[in-house]
Amino acid sequence: MFELIIADKDVETRKQIANLLIEAGYDVMVTDSALKAIHGVLTKKAQVVLLGSELDEFTSAELVPLLKQCNRKLMIILVADNAPLALIRKVRKEGIFYHALRPVEQEGKDEIRQVVKCAMASLAKNNYAARAYAH
Repeated sequence: MFELIIADKDVETRKQIANLLIEAGYDVMVTDSALKAIHGVLTKKAQVVLLGSELDEFTSAELVPLLKQCNRKLMIILVADNAPLALIRKVRKEGIFYHALRPVEQEGKDEIRQVVKCAMASLAKNNYAARAYAH
């Protein structure tokens, strides 16, 4: 079962982030396809998506609401450098978990690891609360 999807059109970014998160012990799926990302969310294989600014012919501003419709509890981490401010505002409004720059230096890699860890902790906390409330 996948916990993370890295969805980005840039092959180097996908590889770099995947290696970083696999080393941290996560199950990772990488894709450059919007369809595969949506499928991974619909089949409940992904709880966290690291999303680039574009995928196929879609911008992240178009994909975030689609992904959220598939799973409203989905944690979306936008990984984009030169995204216009209007796009950043729009995806924040749609409910992304975090916006990070592409990891170039060690500090950026540490940030990605930390934000994924926080997203997973938040999911675990919410799942625990939902189970406790159900009883």
